[in-house]
Amino acid sequence: MSATVVIGAQWGDEGKGKIVDLLADRSDVVVRFQGGNNAGHTIVTDDETYKLHVIPSGILSPGTLCVIGNGTVVDPGGLCTEIDQLQARDIDLSGLRLSGNCHLIMPYHVMLDGAAEMKLGRFSIGTTRRGIGPCYQDKAARVGIRAQDLLDPKILVRKLEIALEAKNEVLEKLYDAPRLDPAAVAEEQLAYAERLKPFIADTSLLIDQAITGGRSVLFEGAQGTMLDIDHGTYPFVTSSNPIAGAACTGAGVGPTRISRVLGVAKAYVTRVGEGPFPTELDDAIGEQITTRGKEFGTTTGRQRRSGWLDLVALRYAVRLSGITELALTKLDVLSGFPTVRVCQEYETRDGERLREMPYHQTVFHGCRPVYTDLPGWEDDIEGCRERSALPAAARDYVDAIGDALGIPVTLIGTGQGREDVIQQPDAPPAS
Repeated sequence: MSATVVIGAQWGDEGKGKIVDLLADRSDVVVRFQGGNNAGHTIVTDDETYKLHVIPSGILSPGTLCVIGNGTVVDPGGLCTEIDQLQARDIDLSGLRLSGNCHLIMPYHVMLDGAAEMKLGRFSIGTTRRGIGPCYQDKAARVGIRAQDLLDPKILVRKLEIALEAKNEVLEKLYDAPRLDPAAVAEEQLAYAERLKPFIADTSLLIDQAITGGRSVLFEGAQGTMLDIDHGTYPFVTSSNPIAGAACTGAGVGPTRISRVLGVAKAYVTRVGEGPFPTELDDAIGEQITTRGKEFGTTTGRQRRSGWLDLVALRYAVRLSGITELALTKLDVLSGFPTVRVCQEYETRDGERLREMPYHQTVFHGCRPVYTDLPGWEDDIEGCRERSALPAAARDYVDAIGDALGIPVTLIGTGQGREDVIQQPDAPPAS
């Protein structure tokens, strides 16, 4: 049995898609277990760039079963568009499966998301306005629309009529937005139903059968640990749980099935949207990192905020997900800096030094990074595929991170291409 969970160990955008794509070549099943099309993976292979939003990265590996798990929320129109784009590029989608228990993002979710953000003004959370939060709200309130509802038009129409009775009141009276016609919404969704029906399945059973049969399964999350709705920098978080434990609930498997947890982190840190960010760089170095790293969102195109590596936050991620090893991406972006800095501790407003993440939000918002300076390297390492080819300072930087976290760094990203990865000789076999 081999079941691996790949999670983001920072604020998302760590390069999980590339790592999942690498491991998918050696996996039989790839499962997306949470989030929605507010996230995305960019994968570069054979000089081709693919931007995936909700379909698992393994779709680029022929013969791989790709599952959109029940913990994911799905925009039916967005998923149909993604399917069309991949089919236009001759990507085989016969292995794609969609959980019948996935909750669906409806047009009113998108409208409510955008209207709520606008009303918050300067206190906005910084959502992508794609309806993710309102969809998860309806799931928790037990009034959501699920993928399996697309298979029964009568149920779908009735559920939409009930939902819109309340939603239209909120849209019209609170946000001064136009009312939606239940019949028109139902007609649109039933058109998507025809497209998506062949993909809907009992995915929990498929995954269990794969694991029981000795096949390798890879679970991929979206966003990152620091955006977890329970453990992240609330309220500047996503609406789901991107940590490893959520793979069990989001895919329908038991925790004893998981054998390995791979955390993915950049060699520096980025964050998109609002919220605290202790190591953020508002200077020329930050601009250099953003430019070199091409730090713009796959889904939204928004520019990311950049900063030095934060080991306090990474220790937190290791603890929350039980990360057994780390994939360090974009090491090549740091080439050319005479000094690279690493945040080992935080200093509070009261002068207290913290090596662990403070539990109190007010304390965290006032923390300043305490840096250790390490020698940089001048050599361009883009495309390096052997550890021995790295400059000594780059190797020392990677080793310092592994030592600080107490886990091995088993994969090192040195460029955009799927092949630009160093796999450490002592790394455990991938999925």
